[in-house]
Amino acid sequence: MTSKRRLSLDLSPLRTSRDFRLVFIAGLVTAFGSFISYVTIPYQVAKLTDDPLMVGLIGVCELLPLFIMSFVGGALADYIDRRLLVWGSEAALAAICGILLINSLSDEPHLWLLYVAAFLTAAVAGLQRPALQAMVPRLVKPEELPATMSLQSLSMQFAQLAGMPLAGILLAAFDLAWVYAFDLLTFAVSLVCLFLVKAVPPPVAADRPSVKSVVDGLKYAKSRPELLGTYLVDINAMFFGMPAALYPFLAEDLGGPRVLGLLYASPAVGSLLATIGSGWTARVHRHGLMVLIAAALWGVGIVGVGLSTTLWLTLFCLAFAGAADMVSGLFRMIIWNQTIPDHLRGRLAGIEMLSYTTGPLLGQLRAGAMARTGLGVAGAIWVGGALCVAGSLALAAALPKFLRYNGEHGMALKKAADDEWNATAASRTGRPLT
Repeated sequence: MTSKRRLSLDLSPLRTSRDFRLVFIAGLVTAFGSFISYVTIPYQVAKLTDDPLMVGLIGVCELLPLFIMSFVGGALADYIDRRLLVWGSEAALAAICGILLINSLSDEPHLWLLYVAAFLTAAVAGLQRPALQAMVPRLVKPEELPATMSLQSLSMQFAQLAGMPLAGILLAAFDLAWVYAFDLLTFAVSLVCLFLVKAVPPPVAADRPSVKSVVDGLKYAKSRPELLGTYLVDINAMFFGMPAALYPFLAEDLGGPRVLGLLYASPAVGSLLATIGSGWTARVHRHGLMVLIAAALWGVGIVGVGLSTTLWLTLFCLAFAGAADMVSGLFRMIIWNQTIPDHLRGRLAGIEMLSYTTGPLLGQLRAGAMARTGLGVAGAIWVGGALCVAGSLALAAALPKFLRYNGEHGMALKKAADDEWNATAASRTGRPLT
C-alpha cells in the first residue's frame, strides 16, 4: 500500500486552492476542444493540397509570431495582472476558432485562411502561455508544485487522449464545421472559469515591459546552466523526433481518418500513464539526468514508429514515446517553477515557451521536407528518432552541470533571489514587503 501511495498522483493542490481548481477546469475543457482542432487543421490542409510539406508549413506560419510574442507575453506577465492577460487571450483564441468555423462553411474553403489562423493562434498563445505559467505557482504552496505540474500535465493528456480520437470520429462522420463548432463551445466554459479566478497582480516594483527587461530575462537564463539544458534538450528531441506533420499520410497506410485520431492520441496514453504514476518524481532530485534519459527514450520510441508496419506496434511505440516525453516535461517544469524568481517568472516562461514550441514546429517542417526525399514518410520518422537519441547523448557530454544538477540547490537559489528582490523593492518603495 505504501508503494502505491508513493507512485500515485497527488491531488492536494485541487483540494487546497480554489483558484487552481478553476484554472484546472478551464485548461481541461479548452484543451479538449483545441486538440480536436489541432487534428482538424492539418487534416484540412492535407485534403486541400495532398502535400506533406504544405502541412509542415503550418509550423512555419506559427514560428515567427510565437518567437516574437513569447517575449512580449513574458514581459507583460511580469508587469500586469496575469489572470487578466490569460482571460483576454482566451477570448481572442475563441474569436480565431470562429473564423475557422466560418471558413469551413464555404463551398471552397480558403487555404490561405488556415495559415492565417495558425499565425494568429500562435501570436495569441505567445501572450497567454507565459502569463498562465507564471500565474499557477502563485495559486499553490511551493511544496505542492511537483503535484501541481503533474495535475496540469494530466489535464492536457486527458484532453489529448479524449479529443484527438473524437476528432477522427467527427472527421469521418460529420462536416468540418461541426468539428470547429464543438471547439468554439468549449471556450465558453473556459472563459467563465477564468473570469472567476481572483486577480494575480504582478510582483511589487515590477519591471516595466521594455527591450531591457526582456534582455534581463535572457541574461538570467544564460547564467543558469540547468535552465539552458532544459531548453536545448527539448529543442533537440522535438526538432528531430516530432513526426506529427506526417500523421495524415501515415494514417492512409494504416486505416484512414479513423486511425488518424488514434495516432495523435497514442502519445497521450503513454503520457497519461506516466502522469498517474508520477508520485515518485517528488523524491528524485537529479532533475537534469532524468530530463536527458527521458529525451533519449522519446527518440527510441520514434525510431520504433518509423520502423513499424502494423497499427498496434505503431500505437505502442507512440505511447512509449509519449510516456518518456511526459517524464522529461515534468522534470523540466519542476526545474522552472521551483527555481526561477517570481519577478522574472513571466519572462522566463516566454523563453520556456520558445523551447518547447519551436522544436515541434521546426520538427514538422523537417519531417515534411525529409518525407519528400527518398526516405519517404517512414524513413523521415525513424531517422529523426535516431538523430534525437544521438543529440541527447551529445548534450549530456556537452552540459556536465546540467547532468549533475540537484533540485534542492535550485530551490535555495530561488529563495535567495526572491529575498534579494524583496529587499531591493522595499528600499525603492520605502515600505517593508510581506
